[in-house]
Amino acid sequence: MLIVGLGNPGKQYENTIHNMGFACVDKLLEKLGATLDKKGYDAQYCAQLIGGQKHIIAKPQTYMNLSGTSVKKLASYNNIDYADTLIIYDDIDLPLGKVRVRKDGSGGSHNGMKNIVAECGTTSIPRVRIGVGDERGSRDLKDYVLSKVGREKQAILDRVFDKTAEAIWQYMVDGDIDALMRALN
Repeated sequence: MLIVGLGNPGKQYENTIHNMGFACVDKLLEKLGATLDKKGYDAQYCAQLIGGQKHIIAKPQTYMNLSGTSVKKLASYNNIDYADTLIIYDDIDLPLGKVRVRKDGSGGSHNGMKNIVAECGTTSIPRVRIGVGDERGSRDLKDYVLSKVGREKQAILDRVFDKTAEAIWQYMVDGDIDALMRALN
């Protein structure tokens, strides 16, 4: 299985709205007592043996809008089917703190997911969407998603990351996407 959190690399993007996938992967790694100790495939990643199976956990280093390049390489070189891949990312179309799991679908309004669908040539890629709300007002979308997460939002998101990481860990153990959907939707 391949677990990929989306975000933008670099200090200037830490704790921004667009880095929810990275933050959720960080919480999962904390739960596993693991670190992203490898570099390659345009990503930082690690391999973990869970439930007798090898799992790759990764953060693409290509910047959000080119995430598909890394996902395609990670899946291809590790012989992982896209249906056994789970993408985690922010979604402004969901209210803050809501989480939705889908087995497949278009990239919607998210440029990172759109690029993954385009590069991988399939919409059959499971994903976890973490709601960040749309509070941009008159700000440009880019400015909003690259803005820092405030303290109040962070408290809500920390609880979301805990619950989501726990559910993803269980998914890594049993491979049951329907159970993941029941746990998080």
